[in-house]
Amino acid sequence: MDRKIIAIGGGGIEKRETLEIDREIIRCSGKKSPRVLLLPTALKDDLKYCEGFGDYYGKELGCKVDFLKILQEKPTEKGIKEKIEEADILYVSGGNTLYMMNTFRKQGIDQLLIKAYESGTVMCGLSAGSMCWFKYGMSDARKFKKDPSKMIKVHGLGMIDALNAVHFDKDKNREQLLKEMMKKTSKVVAITLDNLTALEIKNDSYRIIKGSEKAKAYKVFWKRNEYTKEEIECLSEFKSLNELLRK
Repeated sequence: MDRKIIAIGGGGIEKRETLEIDREIIRCSGKKSPRVLLLPTALKDDLKYCEGFGDYYGKELGCKVDFLKILQEKPTEKGIKEKIEEADILYVSGGNTLYMMNTFRKQGIDQLLIKAYESGTVMCGLSAGSMCWFKYGMSDARKFKKDPSKMIKVHGLGMIDALNAVHFDKDKNREQLLKEMMKKTSKVVAITLDNLTALEIKNDSYRIIKGSEKAKAYKVFWKRNEYTKEEIECLSEFKSLNELLRK
């Protein structure tokens, strides 16, 4: 069974900015009308976002959309397990990455997601929903506590052995913060994703897909006290994931 992840650096669903990437997500399911389960945990089950997502993926893209609302609906362990196992695509929303990961682990959702990944479910998401698939994410979770000046390193699910930095084109300060963070995270590389950029993984291969020509992805790391930043090419063919994650 193929293992598939599409991690999106950012973009507005309400403006359909990630349309080309979303079409690839659906194509990866191998079904014309796949069952998509949205996990809006990082947004604390925001009703407006869920409605917008349902209209987009459901009415426009032709999917069967369901929602896993941990806070609002308080589903049972059995209910959570059934929803995740029935989905062809698991889409994780953006929002507070730290809160989301803590909730996933408390509810046992982390292990269910890993199992779904191994079973061939398409794993995807935007922003927090990108970082969660990596070993680490560079998160602005502090902004929810009115402290946007710092980034923190959040532990993800570890399916991709790297650190993920999203919205990398949002402001110039992010690169300096990442540079400092990576000096203390020397065992892995960082993969940065601009808005409208996604890392698509199929088993041990990867490629970059874009919703904008200006969007970019980079590989960032320290080696022998030297900082390196390499742009990752956007090519139609897949390349070695092991090579990407190697310094």
